[in-house]
Amino acid sequence: MELLIYETKNFNVTAVKFPLVTRKDGGHIEISPKIRLDNRTLLTPILAIELMRLTMLIGEAMSIGLNNQGIDVGRINYQDNGNWGVFKPEGPFLHVHLYGRAKSAKYHKYGEACEFPFRDTGFYDNFEPLNLQDIAEIKKQISLLLNHDKYELSNWNL
Repeated sequence: MELLIYETKNFNVTAVKFPLVTRKDGGHIEISPKIRLDNRTLLTPILAIELMRLTMLIGEAMSIGLNNQGIDVGRINYQDNGNWGVFKPEGPFLHVHLYGRAKSAKYHKYGEACEFPFRDTGFYDNFEPLNLQDIAEIKKQISLLLNHDKYELSNWNL
């Protein structure tokens, strides 16, 4: 089960239990709509705006929070792939991955593109998810950032 970090009426933000980027390399968070959509072209304009706001808010909170936890995140990568879902009966579904990119990364070297082999290769077997202290610090940063005009809902017409 994924650990909930933040929730809105339309989206869940979770720490991925079996991450594609290990904690010390920068961590892995996922933003998913509460309704199943195949891809972003099916979002309403309001949901699209909310998703963009969330990617910015969560990415900023993730970067600050993990740096506060001693993980030297220099960048966040945002990806909406759905590649592995094409092999499942229910098909792909919209979700946005936030991959922290630590300057001291061991597996996904900073400044290089991440590589994501299939799970059955064993590549991710020893990857560590974000821990409860990381999540608490990210939640704290979300709360602080929500006080900034930049994230005020009215500034986004939400």
